[in-house]
This record gives sequence, C-alpha cells and structure tokens, in this order.
Amino acid sequence: MKKITFCIPSKSNLRYLKTCIPSIRNNAYRKDHEIIIFVDSDEDGTIKWLDQVKDEYNISYHVNPNLGKSLYGIGMAYDFCIEKSITDTFMIFHADMILAKDADYEIYKHLKEKTVVCATRIEPPLHPNNGEKILLDAGMYPEDFDEEMFSVQLDRLKVKNKTTEGIFAPWMMNKKEYLEILGGHDPILHSCREDSDIFNRMLLAGFNFIQTWEGFVYHFTGRGAGSFDGDSERHKKWQDDMNKSTLAFIKKWGTNVNHTPLMKPIVSPVYNKSLVLNNPNPQLDRILEPWFSSRYIHAKDAKAGRDNIVIEIDGNNFTQQDFQLIQQLNNIIQDSGEKGEFELGNLKITINDLKTYEKDLIKI
Repeated sequence: MKKITFCIPSKSNLRYLKTCIPSIRNNAYRKDHEIIIFVDSDEDGTIKWLDQVKDEYNISYHVNPNLGKSLYGIGMAYDFCIEKSITDTFMIFHADMILAKDADYEIYKHLKEKTVVCATRIEPPLHPNNGEKILLDAGMYPEDFDEEMFSVQLDRLKVKNKTTEGIFAPWMMNKKEYLEILGGHDPILHSCREDSDIFNRMLLAGFNFIQTWEGFVYHFTGRGAGSFDGDSERHKKWQDDMNKSTLAFIKKWGTNVNHTPLMKPIVSPVYNKSLVLNNPNPQLDRILEPWFSSRYIHAKDAKAGRDNIVIEIDGNNFTQQDFQLIQQLNNIIQDSGEKGEFELGNLKITINDLKTYEKDLIKI
C-alpha cells in the first residue's frame, strides 16, 4: 500500500492520544504513515506531551492560533490536517480510537476512484448495536484497555471478504477528490453533525461507501468529544454544541439526520419551504424556525412571491402530530408529486414548484 496520512483533531485529548498514536505506529501495516494532530484546545498538557514524543512517533502537530479563546471545531480541524498532508490519501481518525493490526492495509485495499472506505468499530457495550459494529468489552477507558485480549479476539472477529455499505469514522479517501468535489467540511456545523453533513454530500456526489469487516479500530465511544467521558461540565458543553449543530443541520437539509442501520446516509429532497404562522408565540416560533427557508407574516405575501412551497399554520391549533408532519414534510412533498393546495392535519400546504436543491449542497 502507499503511504497515507492520519488526521487527528484533539480537544484536550491527551488521555486518549497516549494510546491512539502508539497504536498507529505499532499496529499499522506501514510504519511510516504521516500522522498530523490539530490541537484545538489544551487544558491537559497535550502540547507539552506532543513536543516530547514528536520525534519518537514521527508526528507533526499544529495548534489553534486562537488557542484558549475560540475553537476551530472538529470539521475545520480535519480540513486543516488534510490541507497540510503530503500524501494522496488521508484517513479521518478520532483521538479515542485504537488502530488494530494491519487495519490500514485492510481499508486501503478497497480504495478506488469515488470510494470512501471505513473500518469496523469494536466498542464496549454502551450503546445498541444495529449490526454496524461489534460489541466487545476490552475496556471503557485507555487506562483499562486490555490490549492482549483485544489482539487475541481479532482473528475470531474478522469475516474474510465481507463488506457492508455504510460510513463512520475512521474513513479513508482520496485527497484530491475530497478537495475538488466536496471542498471540505461545512464550517456552519462547528463541532457536531459535521460527519453526517459530509456523508450526505458524498452520497449525492456519487461516492460509494465500503465498510470492511477485516480492518478494525477499538473505539472508546465518544470519549474524545466529551459526550461520554464522565466529565459533567465537558458533557454539558458537548450537549450544547450538539443541539446547536442539529438545528443547523435541519436548517440546511430540511430533515434530521437519517441513515440505514448499517450507517449509509439517507438523503431526502431539499425544498424551498416558507412558513406563514398565524397566532404565533415565541416558543412555537423557536421550534419551527429551523424547518423552513423563510418566514412570512401573511399568506398572501408568500404566495405573491411565488415561493416554491408555502405552509400556513395556526399557532392556536398546532399539535404534536402537526410537528411530526413538519419533520416528515420533505418526503411527504416528494410523495405528493404534484403542484396544488391541500391540507394535512392542521397544515395548509401550497406547492408552487417541486424544484429540489439538495445537489446544490454538495460542495462548500
């Protein structure tokens, strides 16, 4: 295989980098892969440690120029590493992952034009498994990782020549295709949902997804991001970021994140939908805002502007069932297949134009 670049963002992830980086050097098929770390925050001595071991592990690292004041966010951190890489191929890698033996080779052997290839995650039993990963308790944290048990289990877990169609980190692709076709991660999705967004865009751009069941990583399950690391303050910050990014994702795509059980993205048509809310209230305004492209006070204004799709709602009659319809509206409109006016629950819907815009979202 050719040399590749491992791109690893770090947000005060020293605890995890101490196992992540050695695993790449010890377990990779090639020992000379490029490893680039972007330090987005350092509240734990990350920079000091990286400086001490950079020669030992042959790594390079870059520091957020506004360290301690603002975050790049994981998407921009990845893009920084990709831009800096000197290889034709890169692999997105999380700080809270451990590379299994020869996983780089097992992933790389499937790589070809317009293809994104990922490893299979092996995780402790914290979350349900829909068939897209393997549950194995080899440790909840780096300090109690049972490397010997993990290594012994690998041969048993491998399924020769098995691949499935899905995508999740760590994933590998061609750098030129990434930059020219996709243009990078969307900076609007600052710290969360950046992966779901770019996976949608990959699908729309015609990329194939391959997950190999012969190449593995052990994943401590969201520890690096702060979603499940036991630190209540860090978790609250992650939850705030996730909520904001989810609303930004909905505003962009018109739906929430959707994928098959094996993690292949499902992308609904994106329409230009306008809202007319009669008898509004601040809470309802806030709930509905992300689901629409624009907002009008009067229905006649929206219709005069010939907005593609106009949804009129009476705030006094709005129900939870109506909100469920709003969340499914892109697919409902697609299924309707024709222009005209109709009512659905308490929603008055006018379809002036069925033009869709999802392919306009492929490149940043």
